[in-house]
Amino acid sequence: MSDQPASTAASTAASDAAAAREVMHALMARGSEASPEPRLHATRRVTELLGDPQRMYGVIHVAGTNGKTSTARIAESLLRALGLRTGLMTSPHLKALNERIVIDGQVISDRMLADNWADVEPFIAIVDAELVANSEAPLTFFEAVTVLTFAVFADAPVDVAVIEAGMGGEWDSTNVADADVAVLTPIALDHMEFLGDTIGAIARTKAGIIKPASRVVSGYQKDDAFDEILAACERDEATLKVLGRDFHLTEVESGVGGQVISIAGISGHYPNLVLPLLGDYQAENAALALAAVESFLGNGDAMLPREVVEEGMALASSPGRLEVISANPTVILDAAHNPHGAEALCRAVMTSFAFDRLICVIGVLQHKDIAGIVEALDPVVDHFVVTQSQSDRAVGVADLADAIAEIAGPDRVDSRASAEEALARAEDLAGFDGGVLVTGSVTLVAEVAQVKGR
Repeated sequence: MSDQPASTAASTAASDAAAAREVMHALMARGSEASPEPRLHATRRVTELLGDPQRMYGVIHVAGTNGKTSTARIAESLLRALGLRTGLMTSPHLKALNERIVIDGQVISDRMLADNWADVEPFIAIVDAELVANSEAPLTFFEAVTVLTFAVFADAPVDVAVIEAGMGGEWDSTNVADADVAVLTPIALDHMEFLGDTIGAIARTKAGIIKPASRVVSGYQKDDAFDEILAACERDEATLKVLGRDFHLTEVESGVGGQVISIAGISGHYPNLVLPLLGDYQAENAALALAAVESFLGNGDAMLPREVVEEGMALASSPGRLEVISANPTVILDAAHNPHGAEALCRAVMTSFAFDRLICVIGVLQHKDIAGIVEALDPVVDHFVVTQSQSDRAVGVADLADAIAEIAGPDRVDSRASAEEALARAEDLAGFDGGVLVTGSVTLVAEVAQVKGR
């Protein structure tokens, strides 16, 4: 009899996990996340049938090229420290779909995932039929996930949701939400086959998350990107606050397991904040997140309580972003997958670590700028170990190795068929006091994390 409760709990957990896997299979059948439909009407139609759940809470919407996930996570942590019930939507996930949907700092359970999918799937099926009848594709993976997420947050319910855009902004399915605050992280070249081949064109699409009379917060931008953001704000009569102009990162000092930063925010100065994230770009993300929360709470007219900001920063996390997962050698995960992200990663490695020898395990997905990524990493990497993740979009090992050898030289390149073999080779080359950097794609980072039991 005494074993019955534990046995019942195990059986329930197994049943819930199986139900969650069924949800994932149903979503995966909708095609690759890398092939979006540039439209909003499909997602809007489902949310209308559901009673517009995305209008039932405040929204901070985050778009940009790099730093979106970390900025969203830090903003959510600050809001939670304020005592608000929070929702957080990020993408992609490292291990399980549930990671994309977080309530009050906790990934939703398998049961919550399955139950909410059961609630929304009939409405998605209605719209699928309407789309097909109109010679359009059914809802995509990301469109369906967006609908599911908005419904989960309404059901919780949450006070405020921090939503990370998937790709672009203007036609990204998350843009059916009318954000109170629109956040633009640094914009660079990426997903050019969908967003355009200039920074200006990409910024124009991403600035589509700006809505009439909304509050807009922007990180550092190149001139072409800033011009598009400014034009969107003027068109929609939105207020604009910019890092380096309206709020500032005044001090950054490396510490054990993170850094100590000082921020001159929109409403006041917040000195000596402990941020348990490495890299100067994470300090910039923290400043951007703080300004977003200040803007959400009355357009930055009142300074946030010191103890709230301290708690929110101290509890912030960003898995897979300059994340140290083991020592001797030190193994670092970073999901940089474009040249701009790789450049930020290179700067962060130089300021946060001092390895005698750094080995890079790298795997890249198709349609990415391999040369740009490798050229950015080359100054800090002693040797590359090339591999590929299990994603069907991964560039083959031989082709990737040839491309990297053209830049780094063949004597600085090794190849291994799997992430596990590549990690073992890199750790051997790095030695006890060296470093191993795993980067190039989220899928590779996720596989190495699993190898390490994370």
